[in-house]
Amino acid sequence: MPSAGTSLRSGGRPPITDADYRRFRNYLEEASGILLGENKKYLVASRLSRLMREQGMQSLGELVDRLMLPSEKTLRECVIEAMTTNETSWFRDGYPFEVLASELLPELRAKGIRRPRIWSAACSTGQEPYSISMVVSEYLERHPGAFDEVSILATDIDGKALAAARAGCYEELSVQRGLSRRRLERFFVQEGPVWRIRDEIRRRIEFRQMNLQAGAVTHRFEIVFCRNVLIYFSPETKRRILERIARAMQPGGYLFPGASESISQYSDAFEMVRSRQGIHYRLR
Repeated sequence: MPSAGTSLRSGGRPPITDADYRRFRNYLEEASGILLGENKKYLVASRLSRLMREQGMQSLGELVDRLMLPSEKTLRECVIEAMTTNETSWFRDGYPFEVLASELLPELRAKGIRRPRIWSAACSTGQEPYSISMVVSEYLERHPGAFDEVSILATDIDGKALAAARAGCYEELSVQRGLSRRRLERFFVQEGPVWRIRDEIRRRIEFRQMNLQAGAVTHRFEIVFCRNVLIYFSPETKRRILERIARAMQPGGYLFPGASESISQYSDAFEMVRSRQGIHYRLR
């Protein structure tokens, strides 16, 4: 019987002991690479209390015990989904998509690359890969026949977010975040209260569940978007992920991390590229 100090109160959030929090932090980093700070107990309680109530668990320690059982695959997926931040928007930060349209796609065309590949790592609910595909469609409208095919791999560790991305249907509030009215009417079909991505945009994209620390890709990419995810990892995990990304890229390929993410101290495989719109990186 758990003590009063660790029990889950009915309808409330679980008090978390220091020992249980350390165990959960270690588990989460090993399972997903996500590094929680020392002062994130409130975040764990807010994101996991409902799941723990539904599962009849009385403490975070009991949850960790269950997560260690081989039979608890579904529970492990639910915990990863709950702890993964899926904040995203269309054409987030603007400049990576401007650089893609004005510099990188023309460069690939000039090099005679007929089937470029783009990887959207940590794609969340799909706004990033669909935004990339819209840029490609707009470029091909201006330059018909520039490429035979542009393929986009979109990966994420969160199965629930990927299911939403594959569905390609978004409510009005979602499409208002970063999407112009012109693009909404050009690339979506309204179906009642939701907007569905047109097949022209969807068919370029393959969605795949993958842990950046452990998953493997079978192709090399000219361009990689890995934005606003490295900030959640420890320095050593960042180094491993950037090494894996470098191995998955074509020589001279381009990497877009998040606007606030500097990678220079974690990898010497890339050189910084400054453009009028912002900063990105080129594989040496």
